[in-house]
Amino acid sequence: MAIQKISESVYMGMCLKIGTPQQVAARRDIVDIVEMLESKEILNGPITVMLSGSHREGMRLSGSDVDIMRWPNNHRVIWDFSQCQFYNTQEHAMILCDSSESPPGFTLLWLPLERANSTVASACVRMNGMLYISSSKYREVTCSIIFSDSTPHGPCSSGSYCSVEYDHAYCFVSDFWPPSASSWIDRCHAWPPPHVVNDIIRNGCHFVAIGHKSGNHTDNEWRISFSRAEYKLVYSMNHTQFLTYGLLKLFLKEIINKGLRDGDKLLCSYHMKTAVFWAIQQNALPHWHPKNFLVGFWVCFKLLLKWVYEGNCPNFFIPENNMFLNNIYGEAQMTLFTQLYILYEKGIALLLHSPSINSYIINVLCNPRLTICTDEHTLISEVELDMDIFNEMFSNASTGSVDLRICRKYLHAVEQSIGLPLTQYHNVMLRKLTATILQRTAFMLHNLYTNTGSNKQLYIVEKMACHMLKIAARFGCVSDMLYIAMYYYKTFRYREALSVIDITKVKLEQPYLMHRSHVDRERYIEAVGGQSLSTKMRQAVAQDIKLYNEIFYINEIIPEQQSSTQNNEPFLIIPPLVLLYMLECLCSRHVNTLRAQIALDDLQVLAHHDQGQLVLAHLKDISWEILGICQQIAGNLQAALYSYQQSLRQDPYHNKIQTATRQRIQDLHL
Repeated sequence: MAIQKISESVYMGMCLKIGTPQQVAARRDIVDIVEMLESKEILNGPITVMLSGSHREGMRLSGSDVDIMRWPNNHRVIWDFSQCQFYNTQEHAMILCDSSESPPGFTLLWLPLERANSTVASACVRMNGMLYISSSKYREVTCSIIFSDSTPHGPCSSGSYCSVEYDHAYCFVSDFWPPSASSWIDRCHAWPPPHVVNDIIRNGCHFVAIGHKSGNHTDNEWRISFSRAEYKLVYSMNHTQFLTYGLLKLFLKEIINKGLRDGDKLLCSYHMKTAVFWAIQQNALPHWHPKNFLVGFWVCFKLLLKWVYEGNCPNFFIPENNMFLNNIYGEAQMTLFTQLYILYEKGIALLLHSPSINSYIINVLCNPRLTICTDEHTLISEVELDMDIFNEMFSNASTGSVDLRICRKYLHAVEQSIGLPLTQYHNVMLRKLTATILQRTAFMLHNLYTNTGSNKQLYIVEKMACHMLKIAARFGCVSDMLYIAMYYYKTFRYREALSVIDITKVKLEQPYLMHRSHVDRERYIEAVGGQSLSTKMRQAVAQDIKLYNEIFYINEIIPEQQSSTQNNEPFLIIPPLVLLYMLECLCSRHVNTLRAQIALDDLQVLAHHDQGQLVLAHLKDISWEILGICQQIAGNLQAALYSYQQSLRQDPYHNKIQTATRQRIQDLHL
């Protein structure tokens, strides 16, 4: 009975750390709808991008990196020449797998027609008179394509962006399931269900740029990747199975690999995922539920221990591929087995070594009569759930570099999706993405026609742009009204801008407003509790404003956008109240100088005295910068100098505007 209660307690703790079923479903739906809109069929771009790894699976663990796969749409990998019939070979470069000399799970990629884009061509080598794509060369030529400061890490380019660690894998795709993984199809009797199996097979596989260390062609081989299949398998798990995978990841990080350097870590999270896959498919535990949560963990741990003892970790899709072959053998294998067996002898008490989990075990041991509730609706409040969903939405609401043609395709895709069976998370994310696209379209249209169009064209464009921004404000959140105010300021309609600012200010000052993690919970529930996510977003949620650096919104912050662009940042992020006071100050200078000074005073109070509630630490640089700009425009150069200096003292990792700040200081001529 005690182990059952401890299981439920640890399950509850994992829900709080990793997510309840509702949180995980929302995260997955949000990512899926973004990917659907950006699919190659809709945008028809040269590259397809896919989020993979634990972030895609719906897991949010601190310190986890974001895994992204990218592949060219005009190249396709085939397994035999008969598959050429499904492609227009004038549009697609055919790549043929040659696995004859490669270990299981790896292959050479041969270009039989010797035709490829320039990036692929530069990574080719000749072997036996034929042209092959070298994995090591491909890693070299793609490493710095997205971020110049990326470094190689396995098959990926790694680095940090906006304080988040990333792994970008530049790969190739095959629309066909690998013949070497055909046995996996035959094994799928009970799990995953047939519709998942069919979906996985229909979507083929990928090839990532790393060879087998013991192969004959290490530098040129490619590893077959099942990343898409894996996230679909994780989606098909029940929540207990999903949290078991999460617990194994914590077990690995906080106990097995604790204190080890990266080069000394023999086990990785992929081994943990593989153990869960095999345990579920082999029906090692007939029923996975919170009451036997730790039993499921123990089943997977014993399987892992068996693999280490035998020196064989079979890949879930191609069991002949022993994933321990390269590094877990000999003395290293015996040392690892000894370490794991010592943990095994401790029993479930080994989890007391995990700082994330131990309190949930101790609570039950110290209070055996403790009542444990695993109902997700009581684990987190409506406010906490909403906060998680909206923060997840806003972090995924950014679109890549776009032009008007792409914007039109996005909007057409949104229109097509209206008739689809969408969840509430799909719907609210679609609304936010639509608002983002309309805002970008409006400013791009204006910038395009300001200097090139006739007065009549400009009038039509401005009318269209205003209409788009008003629709965006109805689709988006409270702070989206500031885009209308910016547009009115940009087009010299200062009184109209101030009218919008007045309305927005009232909304932003409501006591129930949710901005990131800042919210008065009771008042939020009183105002919008129980209503739809779309209603909540429109009436009670604000977000920081993203200004895409490829679009100039207002002249006063063009230098900051240029500085940000030079440092590989795609947008500036500005707290909504900071932008509101700036616009109020700029507009009022033309109609009411007293109001301009009041707005400047409000901005100054916000910059000097906010304790991280309205202006987060990583946005203090742009907030001081904007205060300095307004002070400089008002003629107070000494105050502007102080504000610019304060901007330089802030953590620059997000907006990266230091170049502009230093230039502004230099231009003050004090």
